[in-house]
Amino acid sequence: MTALPASKHQQSSQRMSHPPRINASKLVVERLVAHGVKVVFGYPGGAILPVYDALYDSPIRHVLVRHEQAAAHMADGYARVTGRPGVCLATSGPGAINLATGIATAHMDSIPLIAITGNVPTSLIGTDAFQEADVTGITRPITKHNYLVKDAHDLVRIIDEAFHIATSGRPGPVLIDIPKDVALAEVDVAEAFRRAERASLPVETSPSDGPTGLTRGTYRQLQRIAEAIAQAQRPVLYIGGGVITSGAHAEVLALAEKAQIPATYTLMGIGAFPGDHPLALGMLGLHGTAYANYAVAKADLLIAVGARFDDRVTCRVDGFAKEATIVHIDIDAAEIGKVVPADIPAVGDAKAILSALLPLVAEKRHDEWLAQIAQWKEEYRLRYHARPGVIAPQQVIEELYHVTRGEAICTADVGQHQMWLAQYYPFRQPRSHLSSGGLGTMGFGFPAAIGAKIALPHRSVWSIVGDGGMQMSLSELATVAAHRIPVKIAVLNNNSLGMVRQIQELSYQRRYIAVDLAGNPDFVAIAQAYGVAARRVDDPAELRPALEWAERYDGPMLLDIHIDPAANVYPMVPPGAAIDEMIGTKGYEETV
Repeated sequence: MTALPASKHQQSSQRMSHPPRINASKLVVERLVAHGVKVVFGYPGGAILPVYDALYDSPIRHVLVRHEQAAAHMADGYARVTGRPGVCLATSGPGAINLATGIATAHMDSIPLIAITGNVPTSLIGTDAFQEADVTGITRPITKHNYLVKDAHDLVRIIDEAFHIATSGRPGPVLIDIPKDVALAEVDVAEAFRRAERASLPVETSPSDGPTGLTRGTYRQLQRIAEAIAQAQRPVLYIGGGVITSGAHAEVLALAEKAQIPATYTLMGIGAFPGDHPLALGMLGLHGTAYANYAVAKADLLIAVGARFDDRVTCRVDGFAKEATIVHIDIDAAEIGKVVPADIPAVGDAKAILSALLPLVAEKRHDEWLAQIAQWKEEYRLRYHARPGVIAPQQVIEELYHVTRGEAICTADVGQHQMWLAQYYPFRQPRSHLSSGGLGTMGFGFPAAIGAKIALPHRSVWSIVGDGGMQMSLSELATVAAHRIPVKIAVLNNNSLGMVRQIQELSYQRRYIAVDLAGNPDFVAIAQAYGVAARRVDDPAELRPALEWAERYDGPMLLDIHIDPAANVYPMVPPGAAIDEMIGTKGYEETV
């Protein structure tokens, strides 16, 4: 680690024109503007009001949410589609704590996020003052870093560091907690910038003799990887969200095509490899395609790029890729060997490593291996059984793909619909599929779609959500109505907590408890009450026209789509089974 060069740091800390002394909250807002922030998501309260007052005169757009958790999810969605940090605001105590689920969601999925919270005055900290909470203590395990600001003159340094930390290396959320007296203080601007310049932000640098600034050791590892590819007969690429973060999707595709390596991806890696490419295997793991899981089980070389061998991918670890030499490329050294031992590790940015690797890899064909995979694809293609007069949920996703021509940004909540979207919508571009991967947060999908649409207003944005998750963020219908944000919402309504019901059906002898959502509201009436256009769909013949109407509609709208309540997600790896020991490989429950 070395200090950021002075000229570069001074450029990043460019001062705006203002008097020698300035209110601390105005300085906060100025630093946000300096870092390119154009929109923030939040909910005001007494402790954060000084910052809100400073926002009044700024060019930053504020989106008023109806719950602080939604503010974090909207900032998260904004970050996922742009790659830039999303920013959310909340007041002290309950306001700040309500951000925690959204912060943890971003932390698990390595999403850059800046959360700014108010706190009680420093003289009251630790006295159980009104709306006081130890927010830095609460969020320490779920942030990449956090700050309790005790001196207003440190704000420039802290905000600059926060943006650097959130976006460098493996991204993640950073929280800045500002006591009210600090937010109201007068700051000597020259002193504030002097402190920032003395701190000097760290940057990653290393001596190298290889291309793209790679270390000598890493370059040797790349030579080993190239040799392993040359020797492999049954290689598979295993792509994670780190490929999207690093912008390495073009390099992954080039590697796959040059060496004819079939590619599978995680839930977070969807879009990093074109889902309709002949070498694409779809998602792997618990609800992955059968042919992806079989390919991984039989591979003699598995090249993991930007993936962390999550338990939903590996299933039973001792049965995962047991015939394969494991290559693991990741920017976070802590991930190497954490779950599955790596035979050839390479630590660094995925784009830099793959760019250096490509010239070392020879063109190669694997006709016999690809023929085997083609046979699996034909025999175990994704399929489902549609009952007459009943909408199959998989059909909803297939029709949506055709209506949007595969070009929409789609967000998922958590549950069965999340898996159906991952399976049946072959995303072709990165940053188009948004899903809470690591934490599995219900209530994520709809707010994330709002953040995505605000970030990229020219893109069609659909929120695919279950009837359970929709009720965890239902009040944000007011947000899209008030701001006229034209998000499209498809509620896949089966009147139950579908994934929990499926698990109870298959693993708990159909002892159903606490999954019946028969008390669901009329989603159409509720949406219309908020001023959002809505339509109920319960006839398969009405599905395509309804989706086409929604896609054309200029404004926020909701489709309440009543799906087959008995539909399950298949394939599925049962608890305790290996990745290739699936049930439902033909679209219904059967053993293999």
